[in-house]
Parts: sequence; structure tokens; C-alpha cells
Amino acid sequence: MQSVSDLASTPAVAALVAEATGKERREDPVLPRTGGPAGNAVLTAWTGLVLLVLSVAELLTLFNVRGLLSWHVAIGALLIPPALMKTATTGWRILRYYVGDASYQAAGPPPMALRLLGPLVVASTLGLLGSGVLLVLLGNDTSQRSFMSFLGFGLSWVAVHKGFFVVWGAATGLHLLGRIVPALMLTVSGSPRLHVPGGSARSVLIGAAAAIAVVLAVLLVRTEGTWGGDGPGRLDDGARVPAPVVAMQQSRV
Repeated sequence: MQSVSDLASTPAVAALVAEATGKERREDPVLPRTGGPAGNAVLTAWTGLVLLVLSVAELLTLFNVRGLLSWHVAIGALLIPPALMKTATTGWRILRYYVGDASYQAAGPPPMALRLLGPLVVASTLGLLGSGVLLVLLGNDTSQRSFMSFLGFGLSWVAVHKGFFVVWGAATGLHLLGRIVPALMLTVSGSPRLHVPGGSARSVLIGAAAAIAVVLAVLLVRTEGTWGGDGPGRLDDGARVPAPVVAMQQSRV
């Protein structure tokens, strides 16, 4: 049986640790206009940092999820566009690599452990966000009601959402350990990769995702009324309105 030190010295683990700590990094070719693999890496890194900040904010609402329910819904909605964008950017990189694009093949794939973990991160993220939207649309009573039996236990949509959360927490935590340092090096460390071609297009994509996220957040907060109660700062249907949404509504009066 291999010891921990023997396992850590294997080439696969050593490559993973070296990339995760920033000691080694893939050299992404820089292409005109879009930036090619380098531009894709920068966009993915920025999107990942946005997801990290929003995810931390979402986790904080869990300390009082009933009292902060509308914030929980709003931040969850804000997470959807960047999650889809990050899925698209990583999916594009995988596609270009496996169809034989020379620039993406020159950049090479990530360490094997991250390649195996990636599908679980994507599936659990989309499942968590999708089931959250479904809970809002179904309402409190329907979401709490069992719709099938699993291993002798009634399974509700709330339980499905919680199950996705557990898987997402484990998978994303491991993914974060492997990706946070390289992402910071590509975005906020003054790396020359910040200046690859295609910066304007990347800014437009991020801005469009932000605009869609705000609209989605407003729509879902207005829909989650059956989960709340009465009180100040709520819509007519009982949904608490986060302060930015209140200000947006008052500005239109």
C-alpha cells in the first residue's frame, strides 16, 4: 500500500500540485482578435472569480435562510449566467482540443484529476441552480411534498436541492483548491495575460451576463412569494424584496 509521501511524489499528483500552486502553468498560445486559448483562459478565470464571490455570498444566507430567503433567491439567480458562461468557455476549450485545433492542443489539457472532477462540478452546479429555480416556481407546498420514494424515504424537490448542494460543496471545494491560484494569477496579479487580444469582447460578454443575471434575479424574487410571510419590504404576494430591487422599483415610479 502506497504511503502518502509516495502518492504525493507520483507524476500525476506532482503535476496537479505544481499547477494548483502556480509553480507550473500551461503556456496558452495567444492568437489575434479573440486571444485564442489565452483569451479563453482569462475569460474562464474572471468568470470563476465572479462565481466564487457570489457563491460565498449565497452560502452566508444559509445562516438565516428563512429571514434572508429573497436574498438567497436573488443571489442564486445571479449565479446562473456566469455558471453557464464558465460551462461554455470550458466546454469550448475541451471541444477545440479534441477536434484537433492546433493552438488548443499546444496548450494541452489540465491535470487528469481536474479533468475527471470537471463533469461532476458542472453537473452538480447546474443541478443545484436548476433545482433552486424549480423550487421557486413550484412554491413551498409542492416543493415540500414527496413526489417519489427512494430507499424507503419520501423524496421531495427540497431534498433533491439539498442533495445537489452536498455534492456541489464537495466537488467545487476540490476544484477551488486546484484552480484559485492560477485564476488569481491570470486576473488580479498583474500578469501579462491580462492584455491578450479580445479584451473588449470579453468585457461585453461579462457585462451581458451581468445584465441578464439582474433581470433574472428580479423575476425570481417576484415569484418566490409562497415561501415568505407578511412584513415590511415584501411584495404584495409576500416575497421579501432585497434593497437594490426596492430601489430599482421606486426609481420607476
